[in-house]
Amino acid sequence: MKKIKKMALIGLTCMTMLFGLAACGEKKDTGATAGGADTDSVQAGGAEAGGQIVFGTNAEFPPFEFVGGQGVIGQYDGIDMAIAKQIGTDIGKEATINNMEFDSLLLALQNGQVDAVIAGMTVTDERKEAVDFSIPYYSATQVMIVKEDSTIAKASDMADKKIVVIQGYTGETVVQELGYKYESFKKGTEAIMELTNGKCDVVVIDSATAEKYVKDNAGLKIVEDSDAFGNEEYAIAVKKGNTELLNQINSSIQKMLDDGTISELSAKYLDAE
Repeated sequence: MKKIKKMALIGLTCMTMLFGLAACGEKKDTGATAGGADTDSVQAGGAEAGGQIVFGTNAEFPPFEFVGGQGVIGQYDGIDMAIAKQIGTDIGKEATINNMEFDSLLLALQNGQVDAVIAGMTVTDERKEAVDFSIPYYSATQVMIVKEDSTIAKASDMADKKIVVIQGYTGETVVQELGYKYESFKKGTEAIMELTNGKCDVVVIDSATAEKYVKDNAGLKIVEDSDAFGNEEYAIAVKKGNTELLNQINSSIQKMLDDGTISELSAKYLDAE
């Protein structure tokens, strides 16, 4: 990506693989959610039953979603969480969070366990066959995180290096398409630890999250390659055919784009220590 702050201000293979593709990663209480939802999570369907809108997320993707001491929705914080809270306010419902593995999110949505998914999720043609997406609210790309003394200067330099990705994220798909071998982890923090400990040469991940990890971990840097990594857009997913909710979400997102809220949130969380 060109520097993500700039882009943010601008505005932004079978069925199993469909659910595994990401932007952006992955993670039963009885009857709770698919794939190991957080124990504090609640059931969807509150739109009619309890005045709630339940968002599914994977809180392993800073600065978009992560667990904080005091988040904007319970313990959950980040750009997406702030957007979700505002959407709830705009449509007159309480926003709540189901935190689960990324690869479980679209299945949970289709099963009615969440009302919408907000997880730094990249819009893809494959995903659009299974769910409906809101208008995009953020633009991103893939980048490489390496140590400061690394000789990796472009994507092709990874060919003979040990590459790490986060399972289900777009970075995994991109590296697959390049034809390189790689190792995947479920959490970005695990991938970064692998790099800082010298057990891999490069981590491929979304640009905004890369900026956050580099800021928080000395001795790392970001390498961009616009020829190898194209732009992607994040959007909110709803169950296919749920036009009423989709229209409500689109209206809220458009308002936040128009009044600068999303740009302000991007700057706030990207600059946060």
